[in-house]
Amino acid sequence: MVDKKQEWAEYEETIEKFIQVIAKNMNLYGMTSSVGRLYGTLYFSDDPMTLDDMRDALEMSKTSMSTGVRSLSEMKMVEPAFRRGIRKDLYKSEEDWYKAFTSLFGNRWRHHTETNMEEADEAISELRTIAEKTEDEELIGTIQRDIDRLEYAKSYYRWLMRFIRVVESGEIFKYVPKEDERT
Repeated sequence: MVDKKQEWAEYEETIEKFIQVIAKNMNLYGMTSSVGRLYGTLYFSDDPMTLDDMRDALEMSKTSMSTGVRSLSEMKMVEPAFRRGIRKDLYKSEEDWYKAFTSLFGNRWRHHTETNMEEADEAISELRTIAEKTEDEELIGTIQRDIDRLEYAKSYYRWLMRFIRVVESGEIFKYVPKEDERT
């Protein structure tokens, strides 16, 4: 005789294991594992969820749920949903992982790359100021070599920004096509 209760328990355990995998992977994108668990819970939910639903499912505070949803929304991994007759805010996960990845990747990498370019520009400016003040030829030579290194770093960051645009625009899929097992 089939024990339906046991089968459902096994199903829930299997899904929970995979949600934990998602949670661990979120660290790669600079997000906490609790936000990863939230995304996984929304992803496997057949219906949009309210903050209260999420709190109950994850046994976390409503404030944590709100913060997590905001982070996921900024990354375009969660979006608002509507259901007639429900006044509370509802959310559902972005089910297109390719879209979620390109958005998340682009957002995170763009920010860090722009910051790195600004820091390189600032370092170059400061080094040039030092070089203009000094009469030490050895220091001037060292500064010039380091400015050359920083200019090389900037060329890398410009290339990286072009790569980020290729990812964000979806052009990346011309070179590395998507696989969709759902069709």
